[in-house]
Amino acid sequence: MLKLAIVDDNSFLIHAIKEKLSFFEDVSVKHTSLNGSELLTKLQENHNLDLILMDIEMPVLNGIETTQMVKQKYPHIKIIMLTAFDNDEHIFNAIKAGADGYLLKEINPKDLYEGIFETLNGGAAMTPSIAMKTLKLLRNPIDIQNLRDKEQISLSAREVEVLDQLSKGLTYTVIAEHLFLSPSTVRKHIENIYKKLQVHSKIEAVQKARNHNII
Repeated sequence: MLKLAIVDDNSFLIHAIKEKLSFFEDVSVKHTSLNGSELLTKLQENHNLDLILMDIEMPVLNGIETTQMVKQKYPHIKIIMLTAFDNDEHIFNAIKAGADGYLLKEINPKDLYEGIFETLNGGAAMTPSIAMKTLKLLRNPIDIQNLRDKEQISLSAREVEVLDQLSKGLTYTVIAEHLFLSPSTVRKHIENIYKKLQVHSKIEAVQKARNHNII
């Protein structure tokens, strides 16, 4: 029996994925989570899983950041990104984070099932359009460099302060107290920082800011 987890911030989509997998008797969905942080808590309790179907855009802890953390702590668990997005940057960051496959949510049940088993057998399940984009990135390493180093970086003084606090490993709540802001304002600043730096995780944001001498 294949043991699986689903992570997606949309409970309707979780239900839709479970519905697709219900056709196959040898697949068991052990648990579902609405964000990466929730998944990590569940894995601490029980990481006896074969594979995780991971969304990318989620609050609290996104799919790329979560993939990185899961791969560090539980390298035996395979991860397929199951997302609505097929843009180059998401693909590149997901592969860099350690994703084993990349499928689009519109996939039909049979292809999803085959993709899961292909990945478990050492392959890399990819929707054809994703495979083409991945080949394109490999053929043009300069594109990858451009994805890393888009230079339109102009952070406000407040955003630099927030990023500096973030680099010290502080939580949103603690940062809010230090800078006399509300946690929701801190979260908004961090969203803007991610957009401006073209990153999807705290680790990437801090690293890129240091590379460009912002902090």
